[in-house]
Amino acid sequence: MPGLVVFGRRWGIASDDLVFPGAFELFGRTIWWIVILVLYSMHKGQFDCIGGGILHSYLIVLLSLLALIILTLMAIIYVSMQGTITNPGPRRSIPTLIYIRAILYIPELVWACLGAVWVSDTSLGCEVSVVRAVIGAVIASWIVLFLTAVTIMIVFDPLGRKRPAYFSVSEDHNLESSDSAQLLYTARSLAARVWENRIRLLCCCIMKDDDHRAAFSNIGQLFSDFFSDTDLVASDIAAGLSLIHQEQDKMEQCRDLDEVVSSTPLSYPSEDLDLEIERSAHYMRFAVAAYGWPMFVFSQPLIGVCKLSGDCCRRRSPEYDIVGGDHLGCHFTSMLYTTGLQYRDFIYISFHNKIYEIPFFVALDHQKEAVLVAVRGTLSLRDALTDLSADCETLHVEGVVGPCYAHKGITQAANYIYRKLVNDGILNQAFTIAPEYSLIITGHSLGAGTAAVLSILLRSAFPRLRCYAFSPPGGLLSKSLADYSKGFTVSVVLGKDLVPRLSIPNMEDLKKRILRMVANCNKPKYRILLRGCWYEMFGGMPDDFPTELESRRQDLTLPLLADHPSPSYQSLASDDSSSSGQHPPLYLPGRILHITEEGSSGRSCFSDVKYRAAWAEQQSFCSVLISPKMITDHMPDVVLKALTGLTQDGRYFFCPTPRNNLNVV
Repeated sequence: MPGLVVFGRRWGIASDDLVFPGAFELFGRTIWWIVILVLYSMHKGQFDCIGGGILHSYLIVLLSLLALIILTLMAIIYVSMQGTITNPGPRRSIPTLIYIRAILYIPELVWACLGAVWVSDTSLGCEVSVVRAVIGAVIASWIVLFLTAVTIMIVFDPLGRKRPAYFSVSEDHNLESSDSAQLLYTARSLAARVWENRIRLLCCCIMKDDDHRAAFSNIGQLFSDFFSDTDLVASDIAAGLSLIHQEQDKMEQCRDLDEVVSSTPLSYPSEDLDLEIERSAHYMRFAVAAYGWPMFVFSQPLIGVCKLSGDCCRRRSPEYDIVGGDHLGCHFTSMLYTTGLQYRDFIYISFHNKIYEIPFFVALDHQKEAVLVAVRGTLSLRDALTDLSADCETLHVEGVVGPCYAHKGITQAANYIYRKLVNDGILNQAFTIAPEYSLIITGHSLGAGTAAVLSILLRSAFPRLRCYAFSPPGGLLSKSLADYSKGFTVSVVLGKDLVPRLSIPNMEDLKKRILRMVANCNKPKYRILLRGCWYEMFGGMPDDFPTELESRRQDLTLPLLADHPSPSYQSLASDDSSSSGQHPPLYLPGRILHITEEGSSGRSCFSDVKYRAAWAEQQSFCSVLISPKMITDHMPDVVLKALTGLTQDGRYFFCPTPRNNLNVV
C-alpha cells in the first residue's frame, strides 16, 4: 500500500508494517518493566539515603511511563494487524497512535537525561545495588532512544514531501498540459537526483572521474524511472515475491517436473549437447579463475588459504610483468591452481578495475588447442556500476539484419578489452606462439556478457571464434544480435538463476505481477510474511492465498483502497506497456544450455543433487522466477559443480515440450 503519511510527509513504511517492530519493542519494554518492578520491590526500603527520594521518584515515574508506552504499543500492533495490504481502512487510526507514541518519547528523553544526571552524582550515598539498578534503567532508555533514531533514518524517504504532488499530477486532468508536463518533469528530475546522490554516497570510497559521473547519472535516472509510477514499500515487495513464489510452486505441483523447468527443448542433436557440456565444464574453470583469490578461498575456505599463503607476498621475478594489478601475487597463484596451467601458458593478465574496465586474462589452453580470453565477473562496486548502466548502445556489425544494440555498460567494457587485445597486440602475440590454435572467449556473469559482446566484435577477424558465456545477464543483446551470435556462442544457465532473467522489461513485468498479487490477496501482510518465511526455510505446501491467475480468470480489476486510493495501483493496472516501451527488449546471447536439478526440493543443503541439461529458447527466460536458489544458482562455484556433475554422470536429459509455460504467471 502507499507509504504511511504522518508529520506531513510519506515514509518508507506502510500502516501494516508496525506489527513486527511493535512486537519486538513491546517484548523488550515488557521485560524491562518487569525487571524494574522487581528491582523496585527488592529495594523498596533502601531509599533512605540522601538522594533516595529522587531515585525513588525516578523509578516510580519510569514504571508509569513504561506502562503507558506498553499500552500504546499494544494498540499500535492490534490496529496494524487489521485489514489487508490494499485495504487500510481498518488501520485509519494508526497515525493518531503514532502521534501519541511520539509524544511519549519527550518525557522518556527528559527522564533519561535526568536519570543520567542523578546517577552521576556521587554524593547521594545510596547503596551500590540501588544505584546500579537505576544506571541500568538509564542505559536501557538511551539504547531505546538510539534505536528509535536509527529506525527513523532507515524509513525516512527524501521524496516524501514530493510524492503526493507527483501523483496528483498524474490524475489531475484540469491542469494545462504544459503545466502538468512541467510538474511531472520536475518531480522526476528530483527523484533522479535523489537516487544519484544515494549511489554517490554508496560509492564514496572510489575515485571519481567523468565515466563515474556519467554512470551515476544514468543509474539514478534508471532507478527513478523504475520506481516513479509505484508507491509500494519494501514489505509490499517482499509479500508479493512470497506470493508469486508460492503461486509458481503450485503450478509446478500440477505438472511433471520436466514441464516446469522453463526450458523448451530444441532440435539440436544429442551429440552436440554432449560435446558442449564437456566443453562448458572445461572452460568454466577459466571463468572461475578470472575471479582470482577471493573465489578460490570462497569455494574452498579450509584449504584455500593454506594453498595461497605459501606463495602470496613473495618477491616476484621480472617475468611477472605480465600480471597487472596483482601486487601480492595471490590472484595469479589462485589462477594457476584453478586452471592447472603453467606460468609460461599465460600471455597477459590484468586486474586493472574501473567502471567500464574489468579484469581479464589471456592464456594458451594446450588441452583444447585454443587461445583463451577469460573475463572476470562482478566483484567490486565499479563492476556493479558497469552492470547497472543498462541503457542501450548501438553496435555496428556487418552482415546483421535488423537493429543492433546492446547493454551500454557491458558494451563499453567489451570495447575496452577489444582495444587491449587488438591495439596492444596481445592476440597477435598469442597467435604468433600458437598460430594453429582457435580463439575461445569465456566469462561468468558480467564477464559472460562482456565475452559475448567481445566475441561479436572479434567475429569478423576470427571466423573460428567460440564464446562460452556462463550465467550471462538477461538484458544484453537485441534480437538480431542474439540470433547472429547463435552460430558461435553458447550461454549456460543454471536453474532459476535470477541474473539471466534480469532486464528492464522483465523487472517491469515483475513489478506488475507483484502489484496484482498483493492487490488480490485478502490476507493481512504480517500473515503473508510469516507464512512466506516459513515456506522459504522449511518448504511444505504453498499457502492457498487468492492468486493472480484466479483474478485473471474472473477478469477482476484491481480493488481501490478503502480510504486512501493509491493512483500507483491503478496506473500500473491500466497501463502495462507505459514503462517497458521506453526500454526495448534485450536477450541472452547465442544458444542457451539450461541446467536444472533432477527431483530436488531445493530446501536441503546436504541432499545429493543430480542435474539434467537441455537446449532452451530465449523466450523461456522472459520472466523472473522466484526461488530460494535464485541467487545461489548464479554463483560460479555452483555452476562449475553442476557442469562437473553432468560430465561425471555421463547422462543428459531432454525435456519434453511443455503443455504450458511457467512464464505466463
